[in-house]
Amino acid sequence: MAKPIITFHNVRKAFGQKVIYRALNLDVQAGETLTIMGGSGVGKSVMLKLLIRLLDADSGSIRFHDREVLTMSESDISQVRRSIAMLFQGAALFDSVSVGENVAYGLHEHYRREMNEAQIRERVDWALSLVGLPGIETMRPADLSGGMKKRVGLARAIAVQPEVLLYDEPTTGLDPINTERINHLIVGLKSAIKVTSIVVTHDMKSAFTVSDRMAMVHSGEIILCGPPDHFRASTDPRVADFINGVAPVNEDVETLLRA
Repeated sequence: MAKPIITFHNVRKAFGQKVIYRALNLDVQAGETLTIMGGSGVGKSVMLKLLIRLLDADSGSIRFHDREVLTMSESDISQVRRSIAMLFQGAALFDSVSVGENVAYGLHEHYRREMNEAQIRERVDWALSLVGLPGIETMRPADLSGGMKKRVGLARAIAVQPEVLLYDEPTTGLDPINTERINHLIVGLKSAIKVTSIVVTHDMKSAFTVSDRMAMVHSGEIILCGPPDHFRASTDPRVADFINGVAPVNEDVETLLRA
């Protein structure tokens, strides 16, 4: 097997007394779509933020192309963020500016010395067309549906032509039709722009649709990582119950309300 382009090794992260990861170990291969799954609050989104240093790990190692992320300078991290783009859970669009300006944000941030305004406009048009929304540059986020906002957020992420795309709960809050549209885009972008994808989700249908491999987080570590068939065949009750949406039989109402 080829050397992974991303490696988490013995990563620990805690917020005060709450330990999110006690020993996170995971490899990501170039060109694959890897889905991170697990219950609410287990740290799926935290993993993405650790990778691009929106959060700092407490210890361990995170490597991108065999370079240590945890000790990089701010300028080096900025270079990493040019290569690794993220679609945030709520799309995170700026309401005060147009769709076109939202999509161009990363280009102005990372490529302002390398691209002129005409090139930026061309790239914005390319990105919006790729997600099926050509010609909406002058619209405002407030005029868009939830599904359109997600696609604009995705256009902003791919506008910088990243090597790696991070999807944080990309189908949350969407109706079934828009969920399928986003799943189709995740699969299609893999081949269209040759991107490596890490998808955080608790939507099992989406996970089985888009994934080359899946990894499940439980109690601060990865308990299973492999192709979707490994998950379907797993006899580990933690995995099987999560996939099938089965709550533990000894869980009382008070525990469920605290979840």
